[in-house]
Amino acid sequence: MDVLRRELTLFFIAMGFFTRIPMPAWVKIDADNLNKANRYFGLVGILVGAISALVYEISLFVLPTSISIILAMIAGVAVTGALHEDGLADTADGFGGGWTVADKLKIMKDSRIGTYGAVTLLLSMILKYMLLLELALYDPELVIVALILGHCLSRVLAASIIFTDTYVSDAYASATSVSEGVSDSAGESKEKGSKSKPLAESQTSNELAILLLTGVLALWLSGLGSAILIVVSLFLVRWLLVIVFRRQIGGYTGDTLGAAQQVSELVFYMLLLASLA
Repeated sequence: MDVLRRELTLFFIAMGFFTRIPMPAWVKIDADNLNKANRYFGLVGILVGAISALVYEISLFVLPTSISIILAMIAGVAVTGALHEDGLADTADGFGGGWTVADKLKIMKDSRIGTYGAVTLLLSMILKYMLLLELALYDPELVIVALILGHCLSRVLAASIIFTDTYVSDAYASATSVSEGVSDSAGESKEKGSKSKPLAESQTSNELAILLLTGVLALWLSGLGSAILIVVSLFLVRWLLVIVFRRQIGGYTGDTLGAAQQVSELVFYMLLLASLA
């Protein structure tokens, strides 16, 4: 019983951090639980995907497929508070507008959205809509599988980066504030940085194993014939993302994890669509 309660606590912490769904009052948060909760990022993805899929399925009874897809996307954004979309926009602004690592991180911590972020976010949302719409042309029910698996596998991929790479934002933010000697702006950056800070800054092999198992089981239960192609392709996407993150800022931040989730979700929809062609 204690084991079940502990695992539920970890799941609710992950759910409370990545969604707007409130945690039960009895859940206690500490540093150890924060790190262990990353094992359930994929499960949270299944929850978000299932909510989006449910909105889509219900909407199909009274609305066209195209409108139902938009409502499903809105549901996904609403339940997560656009957390990952914000990470994608911030990452695009930082990588596109900064010359040094310190500059990139400073831009990413700014609560305002810039041109790079706005354009990237707009194009990604259009692409997501078009990919789901194309999937619906093959089979409207396939969108349900795509939403659930897309949200799950993309979060598994993003969270796995914690295992191999280093969280760099705090260290560089401190160095930047000292070198520039601007205490006020540093204080504002820390406020934004706390929102973009990942739930976990470390990951043990146990957390990674549970995380990966969630993705494998979800993919296996889906019955997709292209499962091996999807796994290999997403592994390559992860490899490329890690290379980019390391070259740009030397590791990962909460924002880049959000960007990784958004990018890999789009790639998954592309792979699923390509497998049907």
